[in-house]
Formats: sequence, structure tokens, C-alpha cells
Amino acid sequence: MSYKKIVLLVIGIVTIMGLAAFFAGNSSSGKKRPVTGSIYDFKMKSLEGKEIQLSQYKGKYMMIVNTASKCGYTPQYADLEKLHEQFGDKIAVLGFPANNFLWQEPGTSTEIATFCEKNYGVKFQMFDKISVKGKDKAPLYDWLDAKTGETPSWNFCKYLISPEGEVLGFFPSKVTPMDQAIMSKIAL
Repeated sequence: MSYKKIVLLVIGIVTIMGLAAFFAGNSSSGKKRPVTGSIYDFKMKSLEGKEIQLSQYKGKYMMIVNTASKCGYTPQYADLEKLHEQFGDKIAVLGFPANNFLWQEPGTSTEIATFCEKNYGVKFQMFDKISVKGKDKAPLYDWLDAKTGETPSWNFCKYLISPEGEVLGFFPSKVTPMDQAIMSKIAL
């Protein structure tokens, strides 16, 4: 078998595996976990292993983002940090690393924290790696899905939460953190 055929075969296998993982994560048996309560009921673990109660963000907007270090959208970390720096008194940016999309967040908590700080100067709250879709989806993302009917289709999807805990919207990856579609919903 020629080198070119082997490369094409490997690319085909990787593509098929990626698509299979993607569709497996998006498939639904029709059974959703029951979702009740408020966004403020959730406790999540930070990259440093500290338990954080989302109730500490009452009175602020929250932007909840599933992140990844090896994605074409990874440069959005810079805009997320800019949003945090400029409007941190009014909006909490909350990053949730996830390895759901073509294994683009393979790192450990320490590796993720180092990457974010070194490359983007991230100071906004980052959390421990979770799953944002599929059978092992984190309860927070079950709640967000139930409230919006939207599950992340890729890295850097965003949910905007009001200071009162209501979901104001879901924004796909291509919508940058400081896009007018988002900023128009925030009273700054």
C-alpha cells in the first residue's frame, strides 16, 4: 500500500471516529434527566479543586462557556478575558473545559490552567473539565439544555444568564464573547 493511500486511510478512520463520537454524544434515547431548581443551586469544582457555589454570582450576569485549548475558537479566550477585565463587576465569565469535540481539551486541570494563563492571561473563573453533552453530561448543562433547548454543538458555545438567574440566550461558537448579539442583552 502506498504512503498516500495509508495517509488517506488514517484520515478516513479518524474522521469516521470523530463523527461517530459527535453523533453518539448528540443522540438521545428520548430520556432526559429531570431538571429542576435554579442556576444558583449548582456547585462546581474549580480547576484548583475548590468547590464554587454559583449562588455567589447572584446579582451579576453570567456567561457560561465550554472551552478547549486546541480548537480554532480557542483565541476567544482573549475576548472572554477582555469581557472579564472591562465588565467583571457586572458579569462573571465562567469557563468549563470540555473534551467532547474531537478531543480538543485533552489536558489535566493543571495543564489547562497553565495554558490559559500563559497564552491568554486568563483571570476569570475556570472550572474542572466536564462533559457538556452525551450520557455523561454535567447536571449544569442538563439544566441549561432544558432551559434553552440548546446543547453545545462545538467548543466555545455560550449561555448568558441574567442577574436574576434567568437564561437570556444561547450563542454558538461563531458568536464572539463581545459580539453585539450578546452585548445588547447586558445592561452595562
